[in-house]
Amino acid sequence: MTLQTLEKTVQNQQLIFTNLRALFWVENKALIISDLHLGKSAYFRKNGIPVPSDILVDDLERLDFLVQNFEVKKLIVVGDFLHSGKNTDFKLFENWRNLHQNLEITLIKGNHDIRRADFLENLEITIIDDALYAAPFTFIHVPEDMENQFSVSGHLHPGVTVQLERRKSVRLPCYRVSENQLILPAFSKFTGLDTTSCQEFDCIAFTEDLIFEM
Repeated sequence: MTLQTLEKTVQNQQLIFTNLRALFWVENKALIISDLHLGKSAYFRKNGIPVPSDILVDDLERLDFLVQNFEVKKLIVVGDFLHSGKNTDFKLFENWRNLHQNLEITLIKGNHDIRRADFLENLEITIIDDALYAAPFTFIHVPEDMENQFSVSGHLHPGVTVQLERRKSVRLPCYRVSENQLILPAFSKFTGLDTTSCQEFDCIAFTEDLIFEM
């Protein structure tokens, strides 16, 4: 895989945006992701839709690469870590977790985690019900315009439509950044894209090989 990065100072903190669907907070040695949707492929297979399990394998390999590359001490998951509870895909994550026992993991519950996340505590994952404040950021799942706070969230799976030559266009995942809000792309590639207007947002779009501001 090819890692491309874009660095920005946000709230006097150094953030590294990557084309691998994760954000690295330099001062806190923290990797921040959203919407892993662990178990989604197994859920589809259980319901008769032939989805390969290597989707999750790819996500976890990418996560492993990021943790090692940035020498991450903390992993903050801004919601929807799970998709539908504990299923056959979960063993893959248990194996991954066993290789990263010194990594501090915190999950802020998303809408898919509300009734299903308690068993994660057995893997030494700290679970936060609503929001985590780690100055100067407030980590939540569903984006909110929070007065006097800068929020980091997910949930929307943001994307942007990029116009190409000859009336062609392409839809790309992106980060959305405003004066008091940052919305992360879905970490899992097995998700859709919300390509509604980026009005009032700066968009940082990316592909497999590059990352750029719009």
